[in-house]
Amino acid sequence: MTRIFYLGGHFVQFRSQFKKQHILLISFLLPVIIMGSYFAYRSMAPFGQNSLLTVDLGQQYIDFFSYFRRTLLHHPSEFIYSFSKGLGGEMWGTNAYYLWSPLNLILIFFPAAHLSSGVLVLTLLKYGLSGLAFAWLLTKTKLQTGIRILAFSTAYALNGWIVANQLNLLWLDAMIILPLVVWGLHQVIFARKFACYICWLTVMMLDNYYMAWMICIFTILLFIWQLPLINNWRERLWAFSRYIIASLIATGISCIVLLPTIYTLLQSKGTYTNNHIRNRFEYNPLKLLAKLVPGSFNFNQMPSGQANIYVGMLMMFGLGLYVLNHHINLRQRILALLITIFFILSFCYEPLDLLWHIGQFPVWYPSRFSFIFCFWTILLAATCLRKDFQPEKWQLATLLIITLAIFAYVETLTVSYINNSQKLIGLGIAIISIIFLAIPHAASPNLNNLLLVLITVCDVSTSTYTALNQISYVSQTEFGQYTTALNNATTKIKNSDHGFYRIAKTFMRTKDDPMQSGFNGGDHFGSTIVPSLPTFMGAIGQPAGDGFVSYDNGTQVTDSLLGFRYTMAVIDPNRSTPFLPLSGYRPDWNTQVPVAVTNNIGIRKNKDTLPIAFGANSRILSLSHDTYDPVAYQSEIFQDLANSPQPLFEIQNFNQVDFQNVQSAKQITGTVFQKEQKSAGATVKLEFTPNSNDSYYLTVGPNVKDDASITVNNRHFSQYQTYRDTIVMNVAHHQKGQKVVITFHLKHAELWMQNVSLYRLNQQAFNHDLKTLQRSPLKLSHASATTLKGKVNIKKDQGVLMTTIPYDRGWHAKIDGHPVKCQKAISTFLALKIKPGTHQVTLHYRPPYLITGMIISALSLLAAFFLIKFNVRHQ
Repeated sequence: MTRIFYLGGHFVQFRSQFKKQHILLISFLLPVIIMGSYFAYRSMAPFGQNSLLTVDLGQQYIDFFSYFRRTLLHHPSEFIYSFSKGLGGEMWGTNAYYLWSPLNLILIFFPAAHLSSGVLVLTLLKYGLSGLAFAWLLTKTKLQTGIRILAFSTAYALNGWIVANQLNLLWLDAMIILPLVVWGLHQVIFARKFACYICWLTVMMLDNYYMAWMICIFTILLFIWQLPLINNWRERLWAFSRYIIASLIATGISCIVLLPTIYTLLQSKGTYTNNHIRNRFEYNPLKLLAKLVPGSFNFNQMPSGQANIYVGMLMMFGLGLYVLNHHINLRQRILALLITIFFILSFCYEPLDLLWHIGQFPVWYPSRFSFIFCFWTILLAATCLRKDFQPEKWQLATLLIITLAIFAYVETLTVSYINNSQKLIGLGIAIISIIFLAIPHAASPNLNNLLLVLITVCDVSTSTYTALNQISYVSQTEFGQYTTALNNATTKIKNSDHGFYRIAKTFMRTKDDPMQSGFNGGDHFGSTIVPSLPTFMGAIGQPAGDGFVSYDNGTQVTDSLLGFRYTMAVIDPNRSTPFLPLSGYRPDWNTQVPVAVTNNIGIRKNKDTLPIAFGANSRILSLSHDTYDPVAYQSEIFQDLANSPQPLFEIQNFNQVDFQNVQSAKQITGTVFQKEQKSAGATVKLEFTPNSNDSYYLTVGPNVKDDASITVNNRHFSQYQTYRDTIVMNVAHHQKGQKVVITFHLKHAELWMQNVSLYRLNQQAFNHDLKTLQRSPLKLSHASATTLKGKVNIKKDQGVLMTTIPYDRGWHAKIDGHPVKCQKAISTFLALKIKPGTHQVTLHYRPPYLITGMIISALSLLAAFFLIKFNVRHQ
């Protein structure tokens, strides 16, 4: 008989575990099915010809994913350094922000042109795992049981933050890991177990340090919230000690990534940290109330707006009822209310906003930590809305009054992301939710549980669909055709030339095209770009900004200096190639016969280039940037490298100037032209006839792009539109005796002709200096992303091995086997002092503090092992 009862007990336990596994599986599948249905409805690839690519996901992250896939399969060293990142840059810290999520391994199975389908699968997986993680937390804490868990897990998986930030795939792992860290912290505080907390906090720090910072702040708040449940101050002190020790060990284990990343941030993104903190509100906190309406989001909310915190009406009511529930510890309720107020203030009070964002205002996507508030709201709701909880009438009346007041206030607001239908739907769901809460639960508990799930799932699904319907996306055809064309062209170049070189082009889908197709270029858009590179690129006339560079306005001088051995340009711009958007105009390339043509892309080889490193005169080490004229700066660099006295560019006059509907002027540059008839079109035409076949360049200040469009001989001048410095435009080459007409078409009432000047490249002087510099190339015997080895013969008039590798403390150099100090030339590039003669040179890159980080990580792992082992022995 005893045996039978023993077996029966095991059977009951098995059934209980089986049911739990079912709930966990459904908690994963339900968000996947809801979002998968929506994506199929919107014909997202692989379901149709649309894609999930939009904003940064389509213009930046998709290229990083392509780089990740290619690097993992073919070039692992590029995880440390890559010459596809602008002119070259570290990748260890970059990957810590963008790519260290283990879920990215899924992308290996999707070829480049169909990577958007991989992004959809990855997105669905993250939605599902978010629901699963929260359901797992509820199961472990026993806050909810059975089918009721699905209401809370789905509300979490489809909360307003994840919907608004669906395109920021790199952040979504935080949604998955947060519930696991919270359970681990619970174990540290109450069960004196360390393994879960240390493990998942470490994973979060390695996965994405940025979101990990926010979660670490939340663990402090969570610990404070739990204090009333600890018996006395001695136990609280011990619990706090365990929390600090476990957190420090997790941080220590993560140092292999954190230390190099911190250094990288201090050199790049960290240089923009806000040191002047103002005691002010960024907006009226009452505007947040509009975010309590379902689907309260649109494109305009991405660059600036309020926190996306919608989690469903029942969850928000659960938060309110938690504070009003006298069955819950009063001190804990007061702390919960204070923490909630702290969150709300953090959304709009500048010092707290900066705290959550590591001292920097978000560039787009405000209140990035609001996923934690969504978690907090649902956690408190799950704590309060137990199956045996029945709200009192006064509590429901309070909720109803507050709800009506909120919707009445929202009605007075003029916001673009909410319409009347959303308000009516939101109010209707709120009233249904209050009626549901008023129904006695004991009468029909199964029906009550089912209604809880149905109301919540319908609520958050409606909100999700409404919000996402207001966003536009890149088509799969546009992405796939461009990717195929770019890959085909770069593959042709790589198959014909296995050397080390850079490739330039006059078309662009994104500034991370080099990362997308794996070639050394001059473009990049990313958070970890060092400021010296955009400064240099802007100084030589290229579009650049705080987080990007784009090599669209090269000259023969910069092509040569930076080693752009190959160029890619659209053969026939008039041919229907909408998937190859033009970004530059280079007549000097058109005289070269293409060595290959593919997908309407002509590939040309430039013989007048310098290698990645070459012998140069020591004058270059003392050159400073003291001119805002980009062509003059280019000339100074080349002259100092070659020790040449003759400038490379000569200023030219226009043969004729024609003014239409603006005042006439004797001087063009610096003049502000104003329309005489405001409603009529106006132009300023500049004409010149080249008296040689040399290249002619026009400089244009950044203010011109906002006030005028430019045509050259009635052909639209293709130009990347975002730039902050004076740029250089190639307007003629090999056109001796042919009239060139440059027309500025006014867009507005006036036009400031900022820095508009015409220059001619002295081809003879350029050829002379180039020949001088080509005498001492570094002949590479080995070239990889992190190591360059070769031999160089330095001449008597040269004392520097000049490179066009951006200076970084991670680069280490040896000449003839002896370590030498790396110098910084023109505030940008790595250079080595070297004596005349033949030398063997080795350049090797290692992320700064990587070795130190590895040692700390190893010691911390050892400490974690002994701590957990000691703890198990004394349980």
